[in-house]
Amino acid sequence: MKRKWMVLSVIFAIATFLTGCERLLVLDPKGPQAARQAQDIMLSIGIMSFIVLVVFAMLIVILFKYRASKQSPDYEPPHMEGNLWVEAICVGVPVIIVAYLSFVSVQSNYIVEATPQGYEDKEPLVIYASSSNWKWHFSYPEENIETVNYLYIPTDRPLEFKLYSYGPITSFWIPQLGGQKYAMSDMITTLHLAADSPGEFMGRNANFSGKGFAENTFDVTAMSPSEFVEWVDEVHETADPLTEEKFDELLEPGHLGRMTFTGTHLDFMPPPEGHNHGSSDAEEAYDESHSEPADHSSH
Repeated sequence: MKRKWMVLSVIFAIATFLTGCERLLVLDPKGPQAARQAQDIMLSIGIMSFIVLVVFAMLIVILFKYRASKQSPDYEPPHMEGNLWVEAICVGVPVIIVAYLSFVSVQSNYIVEATPQGYEDKEPLVIYASSSNWKWHFSYPEENIETVNYLYIPTDRPLEFKLYSYGPITSFWIPQLGGQKYAMSDMITTLHLAADSPGEFMGRNANFSGKGFAENTFDVTAMSPSEFVEWVDEVHETADPLTEEKFDELLEPGHLGRMTFTGTHLDFMPPPEGHNHGSSDAEEAYDESHSEPADHSSH
C-alpha cells in the first residue's frame, strides 16, 4: 500500500509540474524558416520514438520467449551461428535512418539559408545586428534608425540580418522565427528570416560570452507594414541622433534598457569588410551601392 501511494504521488507531482510548462518556442513557429526547422524536429522525434517503441517491444518478446526454464542438469543449448537477416536488419535499418535524416538536414539547410519561401519576389529589409558586452545594436540603414536591445520588424516581408560583433563571438537567435547564427568581429554572417503574423517574440544571444550572458537578450515586435512605417516616422520626430561619442559609450561592457536613435553607427564605424557568409545577390548589390559613403565618413 505504501508503494502504491508513493507511485501515485510521483505521478501527481510530474503532472502538476508539466501543467506549468509553456510550449517550446522552437515548436511554436511564427515564420517559414522556423516552421521548417520545427517540422524537422518533429520528424526526428517521431522516428526516434518509433525506434524506441520497436526496441522495447522486441525486448519484451525476447525476455518472454527466451526466458529461463527448468531443464535437466546436463542440458546443453544447441550451437547457433549468426543469422544473415538479423545482421542485415541491425546494420541496414540504422544506415537507412541516418541517410534519410542526413538528406532532410542538408535539404533544410539550403532552404533556411536562402530567402524564405514565398518571399522571393519581395524586397528584403536589411538590418545590421551587432553585439557588444552585453547588448544588441540594430541598425536600419534604409530607414536611418538605430535601436538598442529591441527590434521592430514588418510582417510579410523578408528580413536579411547582417551579423557581427564588437566583442566575443555571440549567437543571434529568435527561436520563433528561425535558427541561431554566429556574430563575429572580423566578418559578416547573414541570416534570412521572415515573420508571417504580428506578435512579440524573444531574442537572445545563444552563445556564452561572459558574466553578462544571461541578460544578453532583446525584444522583437512584428507589426504590419503600415505600422512599421508609422514607427519609423515617429522615431525621426522624437529620437535623438546617434553620435560617435554616444556609440563609444554604448560599447562599454554593461547592461542597458531600450534605446532609440536617428542615424546609425554605420556612418562613422562601418561593419567589418571581407567575407560575407550567407549573403544573397541582392544584399551584395546593396553593399556595393552603400560602401562608398561609409568609406568617406570613416576617414
